[in-house]
Amino acid sequence: MKAINVLLFLGALLLLMIFGQVFYEDHQTEDLAKLREKYSEKHQPSVDHSKLAALQREFAEPQDVTRACISCHTERHKEVMKTAHWNWEREAFIPGRGVTYAGKKNLINNFCIGIGGSEVSCTRCHAGYGWKDNTFDFSKSENIDCIACHDNSGQYAKDIDKAGYPFADVNLTDVAQHVGLPQRYNCGACHFPGGGGNNVKHGDLEEAMFEATRDVDVHMGIDGMDMQCVACHEAENHQMKGKMCTPFHR
Repeated sequence: MKAINVLLFLGALLLLMIFGQVFYEDHQTEDLAKLREKYSEKHQPSVDHSKLAALQREFAEPQDVTRACISCHTERHKEVMKTAHWNWEREAFIPGRGVTYAGKKNLINNFCIGIGGSEVSCTRCHAGYGWKDNTFDFSKSENIDCIACHDNSGQYAKDIDKAGYPFADVNLTDVAQHVGLPQRYNCGACHFPGGGGNNVKHGDLEEAMFEATRDVDVHMGIDGMDMQCVACHEAENHQMKGKMCTPFHR
């Protein structure tokens, strides 16, 4: 009798495990379907920038585009100027030293060593214009590069060794009229070639991800979810979630 009870118990347990697995798989499939539907819906901008009066002009310099942006988005520059994308440093608490500020601006790494002496090249990936040496004024909002992150025309690109300025042949008017949420190429233009070349600094970030297949990246594969970086790395008041390094001192 005892053996029969044990067998009945094991049988019931097996049935529970089978039904539990089926229930889990059904719900997992349902959840995945909801996610697939959510991310398959492309963002529709609420504003057509090509119709804005402030952008119906030729721009002599990229700072003029920034001034036009700020004329409508009146407080956003203040948010940007508090970010690591602008300051190239973050506030951190280090035991024994207290609150300190560290980042690309002053840290040494084993790829590029540091930016000192190479600002005109390194700051190609700064979210601003004109950082050519340590005299750069971080309080001047007109030097914020809004387009680097928000260009949706696919035409914008920063020049080499020009301290963050774009190539001279970039049509600033057309670019300014076609802006929106950051796309994969906005982020990848700087983050994929980090360290001076494609896939050099970050082993999981490289140009193949611009149009990756699902077997390369399950999230951003164009034959799968086709997600953008900002789907996970969301921003609140221009503060992006996620960071690469944790400052420490010995």
